[in-house]
Amino acid sequence: MVFASFSTASGAVINALFVVACVYVYVSLIRQIAARISANALEPSGPTFGFAEAVLAIPLVAFFLLIIIVSLSAESRKIGTREIVSGVILQVGLLLFVVAFLKLRRLDLNLLGGFSKIGLRRTLFTGAILLIAAYPLIGLAGVMQHFLHDTVDSSRQMIIDTFTGSETIGQRVLIIFVAIVLAPIAEEFLFRFFLYGVFKRYFGWFSALALNSLLFAAAHGHFPTFAPLFALGCCLTIAYEWSGSILVSMTMHALFNAVTLTLLAFPEIFPQ
Repeated sequence: MVFASFSTASGAVINALFVVACVYVYVSLIRQIAARISANALEPSGPTFGFAEAVLAIPLVAFFLLIIIVSLSAESRKIGTREIVSGVILQVGLLLFVVAFLKLRRLDLNLLGGFSKIGLRRTLFTGAILLIAAYPLIGLAGVMQHFLHDTVDSSRQMIIDTFTGSETIGQRVLIIFVAIVLAPIAEEFLFRFFLYGVFKRYFGWFSALALNSLLFAAAHGHFPTFAPLFALGCCLTIAYEWSGSILVSMTMHALFNAVTLTLLAFPEIFPQ
């Protein structure tokens, strides 16, 4: 019994130290970002978004707000393959439209998004490490939401219910593709690269971080995971701003979704 108590205490201490270390990582990244922005304040800025991008951002934000309003009255349920495909078409359409608009504006997307700033190995390594450091923050956000809301809502996002309850391999493969490939690319480009870039241009990076993460969390239309998604959005934005490459946040997003689906796929092994 003494050994069991010692093991439990040791595990609690190790977990606490891990959480503190992860918080320290992101606090350090924020301090580095703030110092870099302050140092560059008097220097000529590079290519950035302007008034035309702000005009485009307004209807895009309005569209996401409409999704949020609709989701407030929607019940959690499974969705069909047709609805998933419609969502894919919508995401791809929005992505291509924004890309085409920026291309017509003759903006260098590679330079703005840092697509070739760092190599593939460094991108994967950085994304994996920063995601590991983000998990305790996401968990803490979830605990705080449950504590403040004073109730525990066990409902899950519709796409999650569809994945766990799917009886066809084709539908599961489609959901895996959307979650691990399409969503990280489309959402990171629209939220982190474009909207965050516009918000940062007019409100400053820290306010842009908060606004972008709030919109990102709310647009998922699932209140029980609002706080964890907000924390995830903050970590993704910090990773993008610190690294200078949108590929880092895309990697983190893809890995996060991959881990989530893996846990859901084996309920007999992992607690749901």
